[in-house]
Amino acid sequence: MDYTFALKIILTPTLIGAVSLAGRRWGPSVSGWLVGLPLTSGPITLFLALSLGSTFARSTALGTLLGIASQAVVCLTYAWCSKRWTWPVSLAVSIAVFSASTWLLHGLHLPLAQLYALIVVFLSSILEMMPREQIVGQSQSSPPRWDLPARMLLVTGYVVGLTTIAPFVGPQLTGLLSPFPLYGLVLASFGQRFGGAPAAIHVMRGLVAGLFSCATFFCVMAATIEQMLLWRSCALSIGTMTLVQGITLWMIRKGWV
Repeated sequence: MDYTFALKIILTPTLIGAVSLAGRRWGPSVSGWLVGLPLTSGPITLFLALSLGSTFARSTALGTLLGIASQAVVCLTYAWCSKRWTWPVSLAVSIAVFSASTWLLHGLHLPLAQLYALIVVFLSSILEMMPREQIVGQSQSSPPRWDLPARMLLVTGYVVGLTTIAPFVGPQLTGLLSPFPLYGLVLASFGQRFGGAPAAIHVMRGLVAGLFSCATFFCVMAATIEQMLLWRSCALSIGTMTLVQGITLWMIRKGWV
């Protein structure tokens, strides 16, 4: 157990730190797109496979795939709320929506292929319903020094906490909770505070686009984690995810997202 805890406190903040710096370099759309990667839910499934076995991890992966629907609804909610309300209100409403969606989805079980197809269609629909805003100029406000360490600490705490309670709440609920867009909401609320609604909307549009690769990651993992060695399942999941992520980046660059 010691080595899995060490992985949690090393791997998670490293991923979050790298994505934070990349997002600052390339803007809110790319920042949101990067957050669409399974930066918290992926490590959670890995740690659960190492500590509780592949069967538990597979059920968690299925729950996470289903939970991506809740994450997409949160993106849509925050994007529209940001046009009308301040970031604290948008944040509160989005968290309430995620909670309600998770409650509704808990106990729902679908075959893997059907679930993946439904999630892809659902994400496409959400993307069409997202507002579009043009960012005019750039925010002159620089993030405070504590911003990056706070993000890393917050997300790492979430990963450690959720993997700790996983044996008690079960694999499906763990999976449904793991895609909670903690980091995406941090980016969107920070972007709204300093860049207005357009910045937040660009973050959330990018995040929804990135969720296609996240869904692919968990589909492949759920299909292979009990049939392959863990490292092979992870490698195949990451490789397939990277291919889909590249396609969505191309779409962002073309202005289609």
